Amino acid sequence: MKPFRQSAFPQPPRAQEVAYTHPDGRPDPYAWLRDPGYPKVTDEAILDYLRAENTYVDQVLGGEGDQRPALLEEFKALVIPDDTSPPEWWFGRHYSYRYSHGQEHPVWFRTGESGDETFLDENIRAEEKDFFQLGGWTVTKDHRRLAWLEDVDGSERLRLHIRDLEGGKDLTDTAFPCSYGLVWSNDGKTIFYIQQDEAQRPRWVYRKTLGMMPELIYEESDASFFVGIGASPSGQFLIIESAAKTSSETWLLSLDTPGEKPWCVLPRRADHEYDVADRGDELLIRTNDTHRNFRLVRAPLKDPAETNWKEVIAPSDEVYLSAIGTAQDFWWVTERADGQRRVRVIPGGHESDAKAKLLTFPEAAYVVYALDGHQWDRGTLRLRYESPARPKTYYDYHVAEERLEIIQEAKVPGHNPDDYEVWRDWAVSHDGTKVPLTLVRHKSRPVVNQGPLLLYGYGSYGASMDPGFSPNRVPFLKRGMVWCIAHIRGGQEMGRAWYEDGKFLKKKNTFADFIAAAEHLIKGGVTAKGRIAAMGGSAGGMLMGAVVNERPDLFGAICALVPFVDVLSTMLDATLPLTPPEYLEWGNPADPAYYDYMKSYSPYDNVAAKDYPAMLITAGLSDPRVTYWEPAKWAAKLRAHKTGDNILLLKTEMTAGHGGASGRYAALEEVAERLAFVQRALGLE
Repeated sequence: MKPFRQSAFPQPPRAQEVAYTHPDGRPDPYAWLRDPGYPKVTDEAILDYLRAENTYVDQVLGGEGDQRPALLEEFKALVIPDDTSPPEWWFGRHYSYRYSHGQEHPVWFRTGESGDETFLDENIRAEEKDFFQLGGWTVTKDHRRLAWLEDVDGSERLRLHIRDLEGGKDLTDTAFPCSYGLVWSNDGKTIFYIQQDEAQRPRWVYRKTLGMMPELIYEESDASFFVGIGASPSGQFLIIESAAKTSSETWLLSLDTPGEKPWCVLPRRADHEYDVADRGDELLIRTNDTHRNFRLVRAPLKDPAETNWKEVIAPSDEVYLSAIGTAQDFWWVTERADGQRRVRVIPGGHESDAKAKLLTFPEAAYVVYALDGHQWDRGTLRLRYESPARPKTYYDYHVAEERLEIIQEAKVPGHNPDDYEVWRDWAVSHDGTKVPLTLVRHKSRPVVNQGPLLLYGYGSYGASMDPGFSPNRVPFLKRGMVWCIAHIRGGQEMGRAWYEDGKFLKKKNTFADFIAAAEHLIKGGVTAKGRIAAMGGSAGGMLMGAVVNERPDLFGAICALVPFVDVLSTMLDATLPLTPPEYLEWGNPADPAYYDYMKSYSPYDNVAAKDYPAMLITAGLSDPRVTYWEPAKWAAKLRAHKTGDNILLLKTEMTAGHGGASGRYAALEEVAERLAFVQRALGLE
């Protein structure tokens, strides 16, 4: 096998440099990689360059000693071949999905008079398509009609389909392009859905009564607000939520009288976020009106004005209230404390959490999700639990008995959770802030041996990286790697302040936290300089670009997956779908202070003549979130400037979007390629 150095392989592709200057005066010789016809990409020069980069990936990782086929089989062996979901009671019938051995997609079925009956086979829908992903489905309460959304190219421009399950006929009047979210009226004759505008912003809510033309019932005129819909917990209301990064507004419409107009719970205002759950004749409202970690209030359904609010759960500096849910005879909250997600259940009609039950689990780090059910009068709360070592386990919590019952445990072939250790640690960042870390290792690998380590991070949008399970980590761990999640600022693991300290003009805290995590693990002997493979995707890919510009010496490999790296150019382009809403995350570069700050960390703008470590960069040609040209331009600029002899690879999925390839086995080809790259870059056995 050739040494994993650029000089051991043919010369990599070099993108042509074409003179171009942005309106703000920045030269950008690779701007031509943006096809002016996007979202269609037809420019042959662009396509030829991307194909050449893909060919180079095969030249470097392929040939004699190509590890990808064997690794792919190793990953496939960890797939539960006949995986199925626990049955969910939905309006008097059980619904579930299952895979058959070798199938890429699940089959959805339900109980019938003569046994199980299939109502949607994703494998059939995916036939003769390069990409297929289900975007959600819902059935009417009488079980007669099915509506579903599907993505056939990775662009997240979804198509709505409606089927008469009794007659087996698909209706021909489908809508396109849609966003996520479907709700049926209670009589099963009207479907509510969201359509996108040309910039792919979810903007309009429609109702379509069968046999009639669709009717617009809600329009969002502010480009910084995105629209979502759902059914209220009781099934009484359609909930329309329009939300920006720091403000939200909720509208309700009775699903018993779907022809009415929606009404607003509380008009939007700056820096106020709230969401609602109904409970009989009142609403529970999670609000940040008095504290950034939110509090819980109750309000009469007939008049939920703020003057009628009564506090149920007071706000706390230590506990972040992240979600609420209700059932007929109990309700629950999801919260975060000390970086850990947890669930608290409140029985009956108690107006405070005095009789609440905090559900606890023994592992050092884990994640537990409270799942919304469709049966309003149920006496149990369905939970999904997992840890970095333990696959998902479904529980029913019996509220009256305060008892947990295991409903289903996932059994990953060949994986024994007891062979692994999960632990938590803390790194100290540049300003003295303690940053939580979650680590997992195979017990055959000593904690302190300066061995290989994969350091994963994200740190944006308030998205918390919960320590769940992925079978795709197992092959890394079996090769002696420690896997570490750095819960850096920009997420909400430690509460809302954790998010606010990693955005706007404090964004560099995110990068500093990640670097501090690497340095802490090196100092403790868990790993060593050059033995760390860092991984992050999307905004986490921006993290990869920022830290590798600042401290390339720390890392032996970088996996930047669909990375948001051309920050300044994107944020200056208001025609892109996500740019206006993103001002509330990154700032508006029309303000000189934000412009200068973004320019100081934007990975693309800060590429320099440095000895960068081995790098694998990925892109999706139809990606609507991080457009393909960002990673392509970044890879081209890195090639032109980097010193040293380390490998740099750019892999573009030509028929996929932000999430990569579709299908549970096809997606593993990308994961196997990442491990092959990391294995070669770090010299693993």
